[in-house]
Amino acid sequence: MSTHFVGDTAALTGRSLRHITRSMDTIVTTAIMPVAIMLLFVYVLGGAIDTGSTSYVNYLLPGVLLITIASGVAYTAYRLFLDLQSGIFERFQSMPIARSSMLWAHVLTSLAANLVSLAIVIGVALLLGFRSSAGLGAWLGVAGMLVLFTLALTWMAVIAGLSAKTVDGASAFSYPLIFLPFVSSAFAPTDSMPGPVRWFAENQPVTSIVDTIRNLLAQQPVSSDIWTALAWTLGLLVLAYAAATITYRRRTA
Repeated sequence: MSTHFVGDTAALTGRSLRHITRSMDTIVTTAIMPVAIMLLFVYVLGGAIDTGSTSYVNYLLPGVLLITIASGVAYTAYRLFLDLQSGIFERFQSMPIARSSMLWAHVLTSLAANLVSLAIVIGVALLLGFRSSAGLGAWLGVAGMLVLFTLALTWMAVIAGLSAKTVDGASAFSYPLIFLPFVSSAFAPTDSMPGPVRWFAENQPVTSIVDTIRNLLAQQPVSSDIWTALAWTLGLLVLAYAAATITYRRRTA
């Protein structure tokens, strides 16, 4: 059964990736907004924000990377919704294909597309002056955190794609996720925020993830932030996966 699942997932993932390579504008579009945000903050607003000895592009990059992922997973919900509406799921179910492989194909396609978008954003950040003293281990830690975050948000996108009634509804779920980094430590230190906003910013998941990635890239101790970030990310991933699986079974019953 496991070999059957792996083979089916690989075949369906190849199908989804071919669709993306024929329409690279989705990846480019995903990267455009984070790049625009980065340009705006670095050249217009960043000068008014005190980040100490850390250059502002180094400070904000982790938050921009999370926004890139949040923007990218909206296309996963969109593509999944279109597949449902076209009846392709029903055709696949009439074939000897592992049912869960249809969802995993969309998830792995999302992961691949988001990694390309993240590479584009990091490339632009390097042009803007981003520099890191991190070694291979730290970069692998950053990559692992971004992959986990992408998987967690992608499974949330699966829920949206399966539950939506319209195309707009399928991708609209990502708007709060894109906004969340703005109320965190991603763009400004939380010390400058008023009481209630500061409490929310310091206790929401994005702050611990951003701080962990920032410290890894700066080759600084990550303290307890990494455990908080992992707890948030893995918790969201498990819950989203379980909810997506239940929603899929109900939708295709």
